[in-house]
Amino acid sequence: MGRMTLETDVHVGAHPHHRHGWWWKTLLGGFLLWVVTIIVTIATQNTNLVPTIILIGSFLVPFTVVLFVIERVTGTVSTMQLITAFFVGGVLGVLGASLLESDLRPGAGLYLLVGFVEELVKGVLLVVVGWRVRPKTARQGALLGATVGAGFSAFESAGYAFNAAITTRGIDLSSLLQTEVARAVLSPVGHVLWTAILGAVLFGVAHGRPRFRWAWSVLVAYVVVSVLHGLWDSNSTISTLLAFVFTGTPFSAAQNGYVPSSLAGVVTTLYIAGLAVVSVIGVGVLVGVLLHYRRQARRLDARQHAELGAWAGSPPPHPLR
Repeated sequence: MGRMTLETDVHVGAHPHHRHGWWWKTLLGGFLLWVVTIIVTIATQNTNLVPTIILIGSFLVPFTVVLFVIERVTGTVSTMQLITAFFVGGVLGVLGASLLESDLRPGAGLYLLVGFVEELVKGVLLVVVGWRVRPKTARQGALLGATVGAGFSAFESAGYAFNAAITTRGIDLSSLLQTEVARAVLSPVGHVLWTAILGAVLFGVAHGRPRFRWAWSVLVAYVVVSVLHGLWDSNSTISTLLAFVFTGTPFSAAQNGYVPSSLAGVVTTLYIAGLAVVSVIGVGVLVGVLLHYRRQARRLDARQHAELGAWAGSPPPHPLR
């Protein structure tokens, strides 16, 4: 009887529609469709297919993240909620970020300010999406955060791809493809990673409670992901400055804001190294947060079991006289 109850509980808690492996099948199939669309576009010179290239290239990896989450999330989160969080959250995220960033002025701290603005917008959306989610655990928060970040990344990438394609000489397909490939490869360690970290802390603090609660660790997580975001966006500028410093080249050698061709290889190497460093730090932070809240949850569960056992072993209270 106890075994039947346990199996029933597990069945109710899990999503019966989960089919593990759809995320990588979709990634592979979508990539093939993207390649075929490019070939047909080049062969026919049909510019009507350019939006298709932009949409497939911009949404393929982020939507694959959503499928990955769908196969692993538990509790009260439905597939429709995740899809809604991806699309609606992504649109509202880029709209909100665009409005808040419209008054920002170029300067040394621009990228850092952009990081704080965009992570704030995604954090608010994450709270709205996860308000009624049960149970609230760090893992659930990381998965939901990755979904919101993936939506933001998809719509933002579509905008970058569109800008790369439209030039004064017409449609630049080569620039479009380079932009899409770069952003697709980096998207899992960009917006997806930053919001996953924030979600893990936000939900981890609320572990075992029906509502979110405030803690200084939430503010710390927000500052950390915003700084990482800012470093990621400013990596191009940082790598260029470091190339001048490391090679001993005077800054006056830059002509009309362009880096001398002799430094191009050094700048590229430093740029890739910078992205790798920020990515490793971000992944390390996420893993550390998840492990911390997992240990904390185990200690809490052990304490509750101990208290329950002590209560069960104590004599019944005397009735009131």
